[in-house]
Amino acid sequence: MFFATTAIDYTNGAPHIGHAYEKVLTDVICRYRRLAGDEVFFLTGVDQHGQKVQQTAEKEGVNPATFCKKNTKKFLNLWKKLGLQYDGWAETIDARHKACVQTILNDLHDRGQLYKKAYKGFYSVRQEQFLTDKERGEDGEFGAEWGEVVEIEEENWYFKLSEHVAWLRQFVESNEDFIIPAFRRSEVLNAIERAEGNDLCISRPKSRLRWGIELPFDTDYVTYVWFDALINYISFAGYLAADDAELPEFEKLWPANIHVIGKDIMVPSHSIYWPIMLKAIGFTDEQMPQLLVHGWWNIKGEKMSKSLGNVVDPDVLADKFGTDALRYYLVRDIITGKDADFNLDRLITLYNTELANSLGNLCNRSLNMTKRFLGGELKSFEYDSDDCIALRESLTKSTADYHEAMQKYDTSAAMRAIYSHVSYCDGFAQRNAPWELAKHEDKQDQLAAVLYHMVESVAHISILLSPVLPECSAKIQSQLLKPELSELLLDQLKWGLMQAGDQTGKPKPVFPRIVVEELPAE
Repeated sequence: MFFATTAIDYTNGAPHIGHAYEKVLTDVICRYRRLAGDEVFFLTGVDQHGQKVQQTAEKEGVNPATFCKKNTKKFLNLWKKLGLQYDGWAETIDARHKACVQTILNDLHDRGQLYKKAYKGFYSVRQEQFLTDKERGEDGEFGAEWGEVVEIEEENWYFKLSEHVAWLRQFVESNEDFIIPAFRRSEVLNAIERAEGNDLCISRPKSRLRWGIELPFDTDYVTYVWFDALINYISFAGYLAADDAELPEFEKLWPANIHVIGKDIMVPSHSIYWPIMLKAIGFTDEQMPQLLVHGWWNIKGEKMSKSLGNVVDPDVLADKFGTDALRYYLVRDIITGKDADFNLDRLITLYNTELANSLGNLCNRSLNMTKRFLGGELKSFEYDSDDCIALRESLTKSTADYHEAMQKYDTSAAMRAIYSHVSYCDGFAQRNAPWELAKHEDKQDQLAAVLYHMVESVAHISILLSPVLPECSAKIQSQLLKPELSELLLDQLKWGLMQAGDQTGKPKPVFPRIVVEELPAE
């Protein structure tokens, strides 16, 4: 079983391009694993508790539950539009999640992992967490990333995070694959040093926050939103679930093969709080999940933010340029783990160049010439040449490069591998000129071989591309008139998917060009 989860999205905001990238990336990874023959479970969802949700709902004059329902619908609608194929949906107001969180809290309380104390200090309203002097900058001030910071004095419940910091350091140092990409490990190790001697406040008094999961052993408090939200990864995977809860069998899923998260929530929540929470609950080192940490989409080097007014709406992009163009751009133009600049011109150029012009042209030419010169039927042949051999080698190499990249979650490299073979096919067609071969009766065997190599390449490409563009791949396969292509697994991709005698259909454009003149004015 391959189990992938994404960070759940906070319903206090609206989905932006970073959310869309994270979900499409995970969807592509999971579709690839299904093609590889794995049983897959893809979990995503929304985080609905916390002070910011309560405050925003109050400003709008609605109940927090009503506000969450409205905002959750925005995410659900966008994920449907983007073609996400997830298996589990998490909402932290779900009664099954609440039961799991409270059972864990009771257990930690009973084992002395939680304690109550009074505290006076600074609190980040944006991040909904208490700050220490370690969060101050060199100028002695709290940075802009913390937003509004206020001084608070109150009594709360604390989790003995500090008891497990030494274990976490040893675990991160000895498990190189805990975090992907590997260069993020140094950030985590630095954060572990800052966590030494600090415990985690895991409650908020109802006097200032009521929208949360109540502490079962002290009903004057609700659970801190991050302690609540992180547990979704196991609660909706079936951990401690009742027999009638309609959730997966936990032992089949856990540990998660990957948590796909943004770098902004790697520290401290996912790389410090979460593994220590799991360790305290009773999970072993072997049961720790792997973190796949992606970078940000920036605008001219600056992080997107509402305050700067440079947030890109994926919903608008999908409507304007199509879901296929957006999905392809998101996984093609960023190296997983690193930042990238969002560039609308690049979206259009990549789609038009690599899909509409190159792959679209290969599909149309292959099927058109098969129809015109062979009556729409692939013919047997005995002809072979160095160029035919080289094309087959190109496909073998591109397929191997594609697999290697996808195993490393490098979707950009995987798409470049596919495009490499598409480019080779274009040169192959130009060198062999089937339109000229068709004019000579003594070259019909060569014509059949050339067109077969082109159509066979199209069949392979349609399968390799399907994790990224499932609908486009299905359209290509429908024109090949070979329904069984959609049932093939990756280890069945061998030369000879198409056979002599196979009929091919009439080509129809799968990748209509994006016309630049239709772009909205700046």
